[in-house]
Amino acid sequence: MFVIIGLVVVLVSVVVGFSMAGGNLILLIQISEFVTIGGVAIGSLLIASPLPLIKKMIGSLKVIFKHAGNSKEDYLQMMKSFCDLFLIAQREGLLTIEKHIEDPDNSTILSTNQKFIHDAVMKNFFCDTMKVMLAGSVPPHEMEGLMDAEIETFEKENRPVYEGINRVGDALPGLGIVAAVLGIIVTMGAINQGPEKVGEHVAAALVGTFLGVLLSYGFVGPLAANLTHAVEVRAQDLIIIKSFILAYAKGNPPFVAAEIARRSIFSDERPSFQELETFLRGKKDK
Repeated sequence: MFVIIGLVVVLVSVVVGFSMAGGNLILLIQISEFVTIGGVAIGSLLIASPLPLIKKMIGSLKVIFKHAGNSKEDYLQMMKSFCDLFLIAQREGLLTIEKHIEDPDNSTILSTNQKFIHDAVMKNFFCDTMKVMLAGSVPPHEMEGLMDAEIETFEKENRPVYEGINRVGDALPGLGIVAAVLGIIVTMGAINQGPEKVGEHVAAALVGTFLGVLLSYGFVGPLAANLTHAVEVRAQDLIIIKSFILAYAKGNPPFVAAEIARRSIFSDERPSFQELETFLRGKKDK
């Protein structure tokens, strides 16, 4: 939501500021400049990126505009579902939770946390790790290495996505200059058509520079930064799940494992010790 608001604010600020200065908005509509800058930007992206990466970049737009991260309530729900699951395993044996791990969508415990269930990355990370635990006696340090490898792979897989978008943003001012130079070439070819015509061509050329800088610092660069933050938050969510599983695998009670995992949550959304304890015990805050 804030991404859309920010984009609107940038656009409105430019339009209103230009109009207040007496500018004619029609002069900013230079289709040739849009075609030059946009076409070269897309072409350079195709040169630099294989097809699977381009698909991920397109898919990342959904993350940018829809990803809001987990709230404190979401983390509490996740801790509660994990805690309930491990309490059953503690009382009745680890194999009794196999049905919940094999089919989390229909689990009476895990399905109560809808944010977790609808996040394929988090759900698969948790369930796949638990399947390894259920398969046999795996030492905690081996499980830690397994989870670290998956988290590292997630980060490496997503890094080229936001870095590629950021490279396009960095290139846009230069592409604006390219469009401006082409506009000046056109201007020099029309030098004998009178001052008014020359002025129109110069204005069109300057719009190219303006568009390149605006698109870079006002739109593409901030979107890449937003996506970078979203990837970091999702990687941290995996670290939180890892902390919970690892703490339990080392023999800690589920309540202690939840507290250890709580400390991996970023401070903005981290519940307090008292809030976590109250929620896990099924009580309501007064």
